[in-house]
Formats: sequence, structure tokens, C-alpha cells
Amino acid sequence: MGTPAWIGPYRVQRLLGAGSFATVWLGHDPALDSRVAIKVLAENWSHDLRVRERFRDEARLLRRLDHPRLVRVHAVGELPDGRPYAVLALADGGSLRDRLATGTPPVPLALALLDEIAAGVAVLHRERVVHRDLTPGNVLFTSTADGERVVIADLGLAKALAAASGLTARAGTPGYMAPEQDDPLAVVDTRSDVFGLGRLGLRLLGGPGPRPHLDEVPAPVVAVLRRATAPRPADRHPDADAFRAALRRAAGTPGDPAIPHTPTGLRPLDARHPAAAAAARERHAFRPRAALRPGEAFGPGEAFGPRSALGPGEAFPSGP
Repeated sequence: MGTPAWIGPYRVQRLLGAGSFATVWLGHDPALDSRVAIKVLAENWSHDLRVRERFRDEARLLRRLDHPRLVRVHAVGELPDGRPYAVLALADGGSLRDRLATGTPPVPLALALLDEIAAGVAVLHRERVVHRDLTPGNVLFTSTADGERVVIADLGLAKALAAASGLTARAGTPGYMAPEQDDPLAVVDTRSDVFGLGRLGLRLLGGPGPRPHLDEVPAPVVAVLRRATAPRPADRHPDADAFRAALRRAAGTPGDPAIPHTPTGLRPLDARHPAAAAAARERHAFRPRAALRPGEAFGPGEAFGPRSALGPGEAFPSGP
């Protein structure tokens, strides 16, 4: 499709990207004089009522939760052809996928990032919502007055735990998807997200590829990740809060935690964490990993289209 001049009251500046279920445009909100990401259901799904409703459900869920650790929805609407769209806060710090493309963070920063990600997922779990698609592309960074914050995006596959019915097709991203998500008859709950958190931890701490390099990672932390990625859900941490607590115990002592407690969810990444402070001064200061082989720039399951259309510091949720 060509570039529309307007989507609702928002002037469209350019295409940010297109996925299987949605197209995302960089737009300008004249009322607030700010840039926004406008996510529009893809034309090929416009006649699928089930997919259209799932698209709307994501926007409703994010609007209802309205939490600083989750990407925020400003508005929703419909195009003249009936396709729904959602106006989202633009994550000006890019995605974790972008940053991992430059290398692997030092262990202290990787632990701080994983803690922040788990805190965002815990917001969903306390509301009895399971994300089901935790990947580096769905972990975004947004600027605040005091620094930077991690936000969780793309709840297109999210499901309320109390719902009586669910998707009957495979849902999730290979490499981060829990084994039970490949079985349409299996129970998918918060432990499935714990598996995703464990896989994100392995990617952050061990680099890309199926055999992560964990030589520099403390043994207690490796044990936490091993439990989180256990094949059987019953062997994992029960939810993101439990995973986060175990990670904190493994990374430091309760009296002198390596990852500071942040009950408000508003602490920027650089506050009270020396390694994160240094990294914040160099936004993409992830170290290159000599062990990388050709074609291992990204971890398993991080399949996506070319990002040449993205400008510096632009990121967006990618699914419906």
C-alpha cells in the first residue's frame, strides 16, 4: 500500500515497518505535538473477524492496564475500510533486539536489564494475563525525565488466564516459546512466560546461538535460568515475580542486592547501578563477542524483516 497522508487525525510521516499482521507508521500527533507509532491491521487480515478482534483486544488490554512498564495506547480508531488502528507511544530508545545486534552487554548490565524485563512481565501476571511472546523485539526502551525505562510491548498474543477459549494455532516465537505453546491442547499460563524470561536471560548473558557462553555468569544465576527454561512447566518458577526474586537472590544478598528493588517501576536503568550508569552514557555500548560465527548476529527465533526503514532510536510493537 502507498503511504497515507493521514490516519485519523494523525499526519503520517513514513513507514516504520510491516509484519505479518500489522503495518506500523511513524505519525505526528498535532494535538500533543509529538511523534507516535500508529499500528494498523494488515490488509490481508482485514476480513478475518477473529484477527481483527484480537487486534482490538491488545489495544483494550494495554489501555486498561495503563502501566509505565508497558507500552501505552493513546487512542484507537478505524480506517474508512474498517481496519482498526492503535496509536501507541513511540519507544525512542529502540528495542533490545536493536541493541543486541551490536554485541552482548556486560553481566551486571544484563542482569539489570533482565530484572527490569521481569518487572514488566510481572505487571501482566498480577493482572492474570500471560504475554506468550517474550522476545528481544518486544522489549523496548523509552526516555523519561530521569533516564531510561524498559517497557514491554506487543500483547497481540496475550491471553487472560481466566478465558475459557484460546488460540488453536501455534502461538509464539521459536527460540523463546515454551514447549507447551507448540501444543494447542496444552495449558499455557504464567510459567510459559517464565520460560521466555529464561531464554531472554540466556540471550543477554550468553550471547546468540543454541549453546550460550555462560563462563562469566555466576553459577547461582545459571541455576535460575536453567530452572526457568525447564521443559516441564511444573519445574519452572510459578510466575515473573518468583523468577525476579530468585534472580535477585542469585545475583546478590538481600542486604546488599546487586539489582536494587524498584517497587514503583519508575527507576531509570542508570540509577544506583554502576554498570548500567556506564552503559547509559553509551546507549549501544554492548561489547562485541569474539565467539560469534557468521550468521549469528541474532539469537534463535528472532526472525523479522529488514529494518532499513527504521530511523535511529525508533521502535514499535510488531504483532497484532
